[in-house]
Amino acid sequence: MKEINVEVITPAKKAYEDKALSITIPGTKGNFQVLFNHAPLLSSFEIGKIKIVDPSNNTYIFATGGGTSEVLENNVLILAESFEAVEEIDVQRAENALNRAKERLAHKDDHNIDVKRAELALKRAMNRLKLVHK
Repeated sequence: MKEINVEVITPAKKAYEDKALSITIPGTKGNFQVLFNHAPLLSSFEIGKIKIVDPSNNTYIFATGGGTSEVLENNVLILAESFEAVEEIDVQRAENALNRAKERLAHKDDHNIDVKRAELALKRAMNRLKLVHK
């Protein structure tokens, strides 16, 4: 199979750059896969799982916090809010984040809580834990 170039950038760093056979992204309307000679595309994506298959057919799974993607001339650029390899997820940190978010949402009427922010934190923590335990 022919290869595509994949680059992932987060607000903190360039998180990934390599060749791939395919990348699967959690689009806002459902997952989509990019292969060689994919049509040009600009799309947002959700909290979820990004799967990259490298030229040796190794599969890598990453947790992402959402963002935007651009596909153009066999180059895939991902601008992600967060991007971390499943094997690098700190389970204790994710569990703590999950519990904090649940606590904030349980007391949203009692405090000046940013509900949307707490809901997103809950989704990110749940995503990380789901991917680790698969």
